Amino acid sequence: MARCQTNCIEKPICVGFEIIGRFIGGNPWWFLLIPMLVSAALGGGFYFLKEREANNIEEQFTPVNGKAKAERQFVQENFPQDDSMFSSQRLDTEGTYASIITVSTTNILTQAAFEEIIRLYENVVQMSVQVGDQRFTYLQLCAISNHTCFSNAILDIVDYNANNIENMNITFPMYESARGKLFLGSSVGGVVMAENSSVVKRAQAIRLFFYLREENDTSVMWLKEFIKMFSNMTMPNVTVSYFTSISRQEEFEKNSKTVIPLFAATYVLAISFSIVSCLRLDNVRNKVWVATIGVLSAGLAVLSSFGLLLYIGVPFVMTVATSPFLILGIGVDDMFILISCWQQTNVHDRVKDRLADTYKEAAVSITITTLTDALAFYIGAMTHFRSVQSFCLYTGTAVVFCYIYSITFFGAFLALNGRREESNRHWLTCMKVPVECPPERSGWYRACCVGGAYDEKTNTEKVHPMNSFFKNYYGPFLTNLWTKLFVVLVYAGYLTVSIYGCVKLEEGIDLRNLASDNSYVVGYYNNEDKYFRRYGPNVMVVVKTEFTEYWNVTERNTLNNCMKDFQDLIYVDQGNFTSWLDAYTAYSEKLHINITDETTFKEGLVSFLDNVAVFRQDLNFTNNKIYASRFFIQTINISSSEDEKNMLNELRDTASECQVSLLVYHPAFIYYDQYAVIVRDTIQNMLVATIVMLGISLLLIPNPLCSLWVTFAIVSVIVGVAGFMTLWEVNLDSISMINLVICIGFSVDFSAHISYAFVSNSKSSLNEKAIDSLFTLGYPIVQGAVSTILGVAVLSAAESYIFRTFFKIMFLVILFGLVHGITFIPVFLTFFGICSK
Repeated sequence: MARCQTNCIEKPICVGFEIIGRFIGGNPWWFLLIPMLVSAALGGGFYFLKEREANNIEEQFTPVNGKAKAERQFVQENFPQDDSMFSSQRLDTEGTYASIITVSTTNILTQAAFEEIIRLYENVVQMSVQVGDQRFTYLQLCAISNHTCFSNAILDIVDYNANNIENMNITFPMYESARGKLFLGSSVGGVVMAENSSVVKRAQAIRLFFYLREENDTSVMWLKEFIKMFSNMTMPNVTVSYFTSISRQEEFEKNSKTVIPLFAATYVLAISFSIVSCLRLDNVRNKVWVATIGVLSAGLAVLSSFGLLLYIGVPFVMTVATSPFLILGIGVDDMFILISCWQQTNVHDRVKDRLADTYKEAAVSITITTLTDALAFYIGAMTHFRSVQSFCLYTGTAVVFCYIYSITFFGAFLALNGRREESNRHWLTCMKVPVECPPERSGWYRACCVGGAYDEKTNTEKVHPMNSFFKNYYGPFLTNLWTKLFVVLVYAGYLTVSIYGCVKLEEGIDLRNLASDNSYVVGYYNNEDKYFRRYGPNVMVVVKTEFTEYWNVTERNTLNNCMKDFQDLIYVDQGNFTSWLDAYTAYSEKLHINITDETTFKEGLVSFLDNVAVFRQDLNFTNNKIYASRFFIQTINISSSEDEKNMLNELRDTASECQVSLLVYHPAFIYYDQYAVIVRDTIQNMLVATIVMLGISLLLIPNPLCSLWVTFAIVSVIVGVAGFMTLWEVNLDSISMINLVICIGFSVDFSAHISYAFVSNSKSSLNEKAIDSLFTLGYPIVQGAVSTILGVAVLSAAESYIFRTFFKIMFLVILFGLVHGITFIPVFLTFFGICSK
């Protein structure tokens, strides 16, 4: 049998913790009070919580150095907004606006429906907001185009008269009017065309936009009044959903308030479970107060770590609100390990010697899990998403404090509780009680006033019934040959389903998920997806260089060929292309201007832009030089996050292949940029973390080959969680990415405990090693798993996708980690004789 040991680090750690345990056991009050004082001091950092909050959606949930942000910067520098000539397609941001979608179950192109739509429009236009001693209406705040407010094409077509709608032949998506071609793809939805015609037979949805000039205090107040007005509005013939440019941010920030009441429920559940699982009928050996202090220790860790980071100015993102639920599970897990080791010490030894033995046995186990958890989070901070960075910094620091307080604060109380046990005092009254019940006493006296029994053969506390279950029933059953074969088959099925789920994994955050389930935002997004998905963003294609000679026929043909390449893409509508150059060419031909000469090209261009003012915004024509210009293409068939990713990649690839220096941009690309980094970041973090976990396991588990089983468990759990989260309808986004970082740390915990116990075991046969490891740590592992699941279980009732996703993935992580820890790993370890000490 191969024997390979690397205990040069394990032994010094055990010896060091033995010394620490003896010192804390001899001076418990210092180590009980100092952490409380430190927590109180650091908790003062919560004073800065409000100013540290950083919940800007773009800042937190899009890549820090996303390509679209640099592209937006270029667009803003070269094409400043013209307040007198507003154009929604030329916005470099989403703009400041309100929007309504009206839906009919049959046909919305009827007089009755349009009467209600026009009434809604008039209500919005007439709505006013009081600012100081002045009232502002939409007409005073609206975005201006050609000296009038921005108008909606569909209402212009019917001339704001519902009687006209049923007598008109509306063509889709382009409608020829006196104003020229009007694009209806974003205004009319759920369209059914007449056979072999572009005429609309019926439609189900009409969308109206109300753009404001800029976002300031007055416009924000108007938008809030708009939301208030529509929150109580119903119409007989159409249903109405509504949205504003401030809605997503406002609804996202409300999310954090929905989870606050869940904290109290979580801690009540955690304390209750800890007490019940540590409850003993023995009135001296009972660990009720120890369990309570263990939960309190985790709470102090959150208070200290969060306060410290708030003091030094680390941004606090809403996703961090899920961290305390997680830390509670980690802290309670360490508590159960320490209690289990304490119960195996000699009850006749001095308290400080018992604590020394406890620390000696538990040191490596809880150190491995703390190192792996903390490093997993700190490695996760390498991501391009600030929301993930913030979460990882707060949670990683909380894990470190949790470890420190488990050793000091919780260990000190364990010693004080040991002194009570040493004096054979009652757990509740602290009065001395007899070990044996006098014969003349009643059964009630035996139940309430007797305690201090122990196993006289081993001089340790009596074995907990659950530990006996693992030793006498579960362990022998699991190591049976036929059970092992069944476990292998179950694992093969688990791996197959997991890999299938990974193949089906979808990327990207759905912005509606940043609002709570009952938010009006969700209804608007649902209608937008249902009726207006056919046409996607109207994308800018920007010529970046000043050296393009637009008057040169060869240069112009090269540019036109590039534009033709864009129009040939499957995600681009060939019939909807906006080009100042094409318009200028037609203009010059009509006036017989020779635009193949630089001088006449530029002179004619000045005249053209004076006549067609809207195109002034498409050129940076300064000091008689064209520094940049832009064109517009209409995207189509964007029905899923996969389409968004492919469309963005195809557009950027086409731009890079052109001989002219181009970029493509739309405000939505700020969010689409996550597709470029989310998978790469996730894989990078997992690979780095897994390698680090392997290194830690090699250093601290005294058998290098057995450390590979810990690494195997990490990979196996990650694959399982990623696969099953897909089957549970969770996308890979910056929110679930946080949880996959958690997955790395937690997947180590249970397997590391069992692997270390297996390697350190002195039993002769592999099956006996597995059974004894389960006897020692099976119940503490189950306790830790159940307490963590209970810690996040209340989040399943949250009205927010963010918190429900946290629950779903944490549930999968703990469930799969537990199954690996007490089923798969023990069985697999018995197949090889290499993991012996």
